[in-house]
Amino acid sequence: MSSFTLQTQVSDIVTAIPQSADLFRALRIDFCCGGKIPLEEAAVKRKLDPAAVLEQIKTLETKMVDYQQSRPGELTEPELVKHIQNKHHAFLWEELPALTPYVTKLARVHGEHHPELLRVQEIFTDLKKELLEHTEDEDQNVFPLILKFAARPDLGTAAELKPHVSELEHEHEQAGNLLKELREITSDFALPEDACGTYRLVYQRLEMLEKDTFAHIHLENNVLFERIRAAV
Repeated sequence: MSSFTLQTQVSDIVTAIPQSADLFRALRIDFCCGGKIPLEEAAVKRKLDPAAVLEQIKTLETKMVDYQQSRPGELTEPELVKHIQNKHHAFLWEELPALTPYVTKLARVHGEHHPELLRVQEIFTDLKKELLEHTEDEDQNVFPLILKFAARPDLGTAAELKPHVSELEHEHEQAGNLLKELREITSDFALPEDACGTYRLVYQRLEMLEKDTFAHIHLENNVLFERIRAAV
């Protein structure tokens, strides 16, 4: 059962479900400076149906709960590939473009007084490019080879896979280094005293991105790729 009602404050919803900021932004509901009001009041101000907005929030909440509860367990290679695509790849394709305008705004508005935010924007831009290209390569080229090998292991497919796996692990290391630098320059995503709602939102979602990406890398490097090596 959802914990949100029409009387839940908009700012509290965004704190619990950071992705709800995208919905509020699209609906032009202020979740930052004017977020300390009930959802019903905020919706009425925008001439929106409060119940319909609440329903959209509940959908996001269900999606987040399903995401958090999904576990790879003892999956077969095809199941593991599907799990990585449905959980981690889908998250990146949705979250990276959605987060971009917030990171850009944060650097533009606060970069003068917090110059580290300019580097945060650079790192995020590099990370976004690398991760989207990386996942596309996996989906289009590497995962089909892994599925082929899982169905019928042979030396030819194994030899074809080997350089791909090495390259992916190298790219994982690059992404990991960017994330480590991001955590370092933000002092573990610590917020300054003058942090606004957008500041909090960006840091919260960057930390979520870090957590998901490291879980993603672990599943590939230490589970999927290890199984491929063991089968050769």
